[in-house]
Amino acid sequence: MVVTPTVELRVSIDVGARRHHVAIGLSSGEVLEEFAIAHQPDWFAHFFARLETHHQHYPGPVAVAMEGYNGYARPLDRLILARGYRLYNINNLKLARFKEIFPGAAKTDRLDARKGLELFQLRAHLPLAKAVLQEVGAVPAANERLKRLTRRRRRLVNERVRVLNTLQADLQAVCPGLLDLTREVGNQWFLHLLVSADTLPQLARLRKATILNIPCVGRTYARVIQDWQPRAQWSPEVEWVGAMIQKDAQRVLALDAQIAALETTMHQVARESTIATTVASIPGFGPICTAELAGEIGTATRFQQESSLALYLGMATLDNSSGTRHGSKPPKQVNVRAKAAMMTAVDRHRKSVPESQRYYVKKRQAGKSHNQAIRALGRHLCRIMYTLLKTERPYEIRAGKGDTTGQATARSLPVRPIRRAEKLAHA
Repeated sequence: MVVTPTVELRVSIDVGARRHHVAIGLSSGEVLEEFAIAHQPDWFAHFFARLETHHQHYPGPVAVAMEGYNGYARPLDRLILARGYRLYNINNLKLARFKEIFPGAAKTDRLDARKGLELFQLRAHLPLAKAVLQEVGAVPAANERLKRLTRRRRRLVNERVRVLNTLQADLQAVCPGLLDLTREVGNQWFLHLLVSADTLPQLARLRKATILNIPCVGRTYARVIQDWQPRAQWSPEVEWVGAMIQKDAQRVLALDAQIAALETTMHQVARESTIATTVASIPGFGPICTAELAGEIGTATRFQQESSLALYLGMATLDNSSGTRHGSKPPKQVNVRAKAAMMTAVDRHRKSVPESQRYYVKKRQAGKSHNQAIRALGRHLCRIMYTLLKTERPYEIRAGKGDTTGQATARSLPVRPIRRAEKLAHA
């Protein structure tokens, strides 16, 4: 009996902001159809209808490759995964390297769509082509929510910083003495003070009872405000800049409320995330950094080895040696949000664990900068994180010989985190 090999139906999508070009082919190399769709729900339905028509003739598995996963491709990428199709993300950086090695005669959206079908053909024979196509695995819903929530929070925090910088500059020009009341212009009591009167000059005439009714202002701050009032001075432009200052203060207060609400939601969602609960067991990894790492990592199955996780988190460099010259270079495929969260968490971790602090001091004494020492420690923590995420075990500190401060740990824990890091450092 002759067994007919299963033919895979392959789809390549060149994603644009408003229009996508589609190429449908077979694993044998034959191109069945090419067309374009708009980024609209009715066109998505049209795309799936035409794909199902071909699937009826070739009932094998369906694989879809597209650029812009989790970007301009939304929500088409989610619809593809919901139908049970295998989804591959075309890595833009590696695709550019691939095009440098195998340049084309021309470049159009239609040719780029065909390029995806070519990558499907070459990935079985060429490692570089295989690296360009990265299969998208299923990400837990909790991590998807954390990704949206943490990125939203980061945008609000950045906006808060910009508004505070503008607010401080305007206050410095209008009333420098008012800034002397606080060390931080973003303090809640100071912001409430700025918006407690109809105009800024009225702040110098507030009575003690009124000052004590201002939110977050107690007797200590009330005394500071009363000491400032007799010597308050205003520049002439306060008549029209004062309203801008008060609006900025109101905006910062609103941003603080939104950020606090997001953080409350993040803490609740993080309890449902295995990655968040595992990473949170590492000393120094706070709830915000933990939520950001869980959201950006998504799923540990996307990393075949711990070095891939370290590169993704920005804790490792790439070898850049030639001849007798030995050096390294920073990788381009770094998640900048995850790297920022990792740098903050590792810095707090070394302050919480004495052995990590000793390793950090050792690197500093070797001539490394603060960031280099943090990344060196973070590189070892990535090995630990990878093992913990794969085994879904919490971080535990083992007590060394003669050390009674450590905590007992299960014998099945693969390595003792920082002890192993120190051994690798001496190697």
